[in-house]
Amino acid sequence: MSALVDAWPQLLSGLGTTVFVLVTSAVGALVLGTLVTVARVSPVPVLRAAAFGYVQVLVNVPLLALLLLAVFALPDAGLIAPLVTTAIVVLTVYEAAYVAEALRSGIHTVSRGQVEAARALGFTLSQTLRLVVVPQAARTVVQPLGNVLIALLMNTALTATVGVVELTSATNKVNLVQAQPIPIFGAAGLVYMALALVIGLGAGRIEKRVAIRR
Repeated sequence: MSALVDAWPQLLSGLGTTVFVLVTSAVGALVLGTLVTVARVSPVPVLRAAAFGYVQVLVNVPLLALLLLAVFALPDAGLIAPLVTTAIVVLTVYEAAYVAEALRSGIHTVSRGQVEAARALGFTLSQTLRLVVVPQAARTVVQPLGNVLIALLMNTALTATVGVVELTSATNKVNLVQAQPIPIFGAAGLVYMALALVIGLGAGRIEKRVAIRR
């Protein structure tokens, strides 16, 4: 226990980095994933094909490989950015594919009749998506999106492998000095569990609030 007390500034700093990476990546993934979803249901074949290819590539490539590519290969091409920024961009691009899949599954729950009715009333594609499809689809994917955010939280630990000093990395550094792995890594695990619990409970509350009463 004394090891945790002595090292709390390092662990708190690592936790702060984890939360920062999580929040910024989550916002970016939600925005990018929504755009990809719109492209996937677009009547333009090129956009649909590009969005389909984007999702297929990202869900079939390991996140660690993308992180290593971005951190160690892209600088050779002249693309140099701070480690944390690089990690956030990679996590955003990677998780956006899963957000897009979750949103697309929600769009499929909206009946085609409602879309056809909106078009018959003179709605444009943009208005149909914005006013009819997306609001209903979003209600059905709150919990799946919560699961994507929990996965994103766990994936932030992978950024430690490329040098980002987030919670896992800070915990490992503390353990190398204190040599008390059980309390130190156990405490880190409890923190991850608490954060995941907060996301899960938050998603559950939002899902109840926006649920369609039938």
